Order: sequence, then C-alpha cells, then structure tokens
Amino acid sequence: MNKAYEYLMNENIKYGDVVVVACSGGPDSMALLHLMYMIKKAIDIEVICAHVNHNTGRPGQKEEQEFVEKYCRNHNLIFETMIIEDYGDDNFHNEARSKRYNYFGKLVKKYSAKYLLTAHHGDDLIETILMRIVRGSTLRGYSGFSKEIEIDGYKILRPLIEVTKEEILEYNKNNKVPFEQDISNTKDVYTRNRFRKYIVPEFRKEDKNVHTKFYKFSKTLLEYNNYIDKQVEKIIPKVYPQNILNIEEFMKLENVIAMKVIYYILENIYQDDLMLITDHHAEIIYNLIISKKPNVYIYLPNNLKAIKTYNNLTFVQEEIKEKQYEIEIIDYLNLPNGKNIEVLKISDETDNNICRLSKNDVKFPLRVRTRMNGDKMFIKGMLGSKKVNDIFIDNKISTKERDMWPIVVDSDNVIVWLPGLKKSKFDKQKNDKCDIIMKYY
Repeated sequence: MNKAYEYLMNENIKYGDVVVVACSGGPDSMALLHLMYMIKKAIDIEVICAHVNHNTGRPGQKEEQEFVEKYCRNHNLIFETMIIEDYGDDNFHNEARSKRYNYFGKLVKKYSAKYLLTAHHGDDLIETILMRIVRGSTLRGYSGFSKEIEIDGYKILRPLIEVTKEEILEYNKNNKVPFEQDISNTKDVYTRNRFRKYIVPEFRKEDKNVHTKFYKFSKTLLEYNNYIDKQVEKIIPKVYPQNILNIEEFMKLENVIAMKVIYYILENIYQDDLMLITDHHAEIIYNLIISKKPNVYIYLPNNLKAIKTYNNLTFVQEEIKEKQYEIEIIDYLNLPNGKNIEVLKISDETDNNICRLSKNDVKFPLRVRTRMNGDKMFIKGMLGSKKVNDIFIDNKISTKERDMWPIVVDSDNVIVWLPGLKKSKFDKQKNDKCDIIMKYY
C-alpha cells in the first residue's frame, strides 16, 4: 500500500483538494477509503464517500450501506449514497456500471471534486487482461484498464493498480479496517470469479510479483495503442466524417489500419465498457462493410445497430420499448427476468435448459430478445412450426412472464431456442458436433 500512498501524495493529491471515493464496503474499497482518511489527516483534504446500493435483492445490501455510512460518520467523512430503484432491459452488469459512474460524476460536480478514486487493484488488472485475451478484444481492451483517465474535467485514479489483493487484506488487518464480504464474489457462475479462484493463483506460483509484469504489459499496450490511434486520427476525418464511415475510402486502407479504424470507432462508442466488445465484433463489422448487399445491418451490444446503406456505414443506438430487450449472447448474460444464460464448454445435461447449436444450421451471432407478434418456432421432434404464444399457453406461462421471457434467435431472426420450455429442430444431440452450448438457469 506504500506505493499507492506515495503515488497519491507525491503525484496527485494536494492540500485542500476534494476527492470522491467509490466505496462498496468490501475489503478493497474500505482499504482505499481508510488510506484517504489517513491522507485527509495529513494534509487536510475533503473526502466524499460514494456508495451505491444496487438493490438486486441480494441479502445484506442494506446492511452494507448502513455499515459504510456508520464508518464515515465515525471518521468525519462525507457520506453519499444512491439506491438503484430499477433497471431497464439492457445487460445488467453494464447498466449497473453505467448508473454507478453517472452517479459518481454527479457527485464530482456537486462537490467540485478534482478526482474520483476507485479500488481496482493489481489482481483485478490480471483478471481483466486474461479474460479479454480469452474472449478477444481490441488492442486497448487487451491492456485492461488505465491507472489514470481524464474525463469531463476531472480524473479517475486507480491508486491500487500496483497493489495485490493479499497486500490489501494485510493492510486491513494491520490497521483494523473493517469491511463487508459480498458472497456473490465466491460463486463460480461468474467468469471473473473463476479466473480469480483458479487461474490467477497459478500465475502467482510462477512469480509472486506477476502483477507488476501485467501492469508493465498494460502500460506498453496502451503506449502502442495511443501511437497507432494518433496515426488513425489523421485519416478519420476523411474515412469517418460526421460519424459516418465512407466505405469507398475505407476500402483503400491497408488491412491493419482498416481494422484499427473499426476498433477506433468501437472504442469511442463503448469507451470504458470495452468488456462488451471482442475481436468477433470487429470481424462481423468488417464483413458487413465488404458485403455485396447494399442495405444490411447487424446488432451489437448495448442495443447498438450497425447499418450499411450503399457506400455508408452508420451506428445507431436503438431505443428499447418498455418490457423489451435484445442482447447479443457472448459468454454470460444476466437477463431482465432475473434468470441467466451462460455459454458452457461442456455439459451432460439434455433438458430444455440446455441448448446445443451448430453454425452449419443457424447464423451466428445469436441474440436473446423478447417476443414479437407472429413469432413461430420449429419444435424439435415435430413437423411444421408452432406459435410461441401457444407454447406459453401450453406451459401455463402467465401474461406477465411472457412479456419478459427470453427467446433466442440467430442473425436472421430465426427462433432457435425457447429457454426452459422448448428446443428447436436446430438443437443437436449431446454427442453431436456443435459450436455453442448454452445453459438457462
């Protein structure tokens, strides 16, 4: 933690500064809050503790809020909190993150703060980089996250980026810093938890200071990415004027620059939400551009639509009507109805909660959406199609549940699975070759 303290005291925080600290009540953010409390005592700064109650129904969230509030009261820190009252129909984790940072930004402006501090640490960086390598990402995405980000007139600082989880826990123990534990951080259903529990420890066995190597790797990638971006920025006005891609000019570029233009566009659209984007998205955008079809479109995460119209390609954020959603399936989805869809490597299950599909039969990428008028499905083992509404009636699904029930479709909007209820004729047998296995739970 000494590195974090020196970084803040020597490079950033000055007498009289106002800082906002994002604090969940967990060991990492409480260590950071305590560190800022010590700096406050040393040079008289104002510390605003920003807590978000995600209100997901998980036990203990109200108690976590009260715990952080009490700590702030006892240490003369300003406490601010927000309860997320409802969620829309987007990817849950991304929407929660977006609401958090919007809230933090409002607090920064309210208190005229200079910095927003988050407790992302060295182990988080390792996990993020490895997850993006496995999923595929952009050059900037592979770098994980930055130590400093300039945004809307203030800086986001991640002072613990060179600190390990073990060092944080040791700091809390030595300084008697209390914290709450979120039990969801131990569940293997979440991809990050699996990397945290099973993969990162193996790297530590090879080198206990491996986090420093990942941090150097991250900084190197960012430096290269920033240099290439400067070259791309020189051609963007000609290739991508007024946020419209000129396909004729785009096709004149060398492939490496052409792909970087696509990544540049995606990075500017998704910014710090790059976990949603993989190299797969860049590839399908490129294939859309070179397609001989004059009018065609594809869906991207966050309800973004890429539309090709003759010589132009545009990106449009679609408005989602109440009780409707449409999300691309990548690895794991937390659905608006409270259920999940996860992509698995293997499974022995064969019930209606499991679906196996082949690219030879359906067109990837797959999406999950709510029902539409006239939806029909070719049910496995049956001749002809059946209305989805009739399937709901047969299974005694209430009208309210029908509105939010997930329907998995391919890129041609063909229904390939009704999770938990029916499989389509495209479902493969357990021992058949398939390209994707999905589980609904």
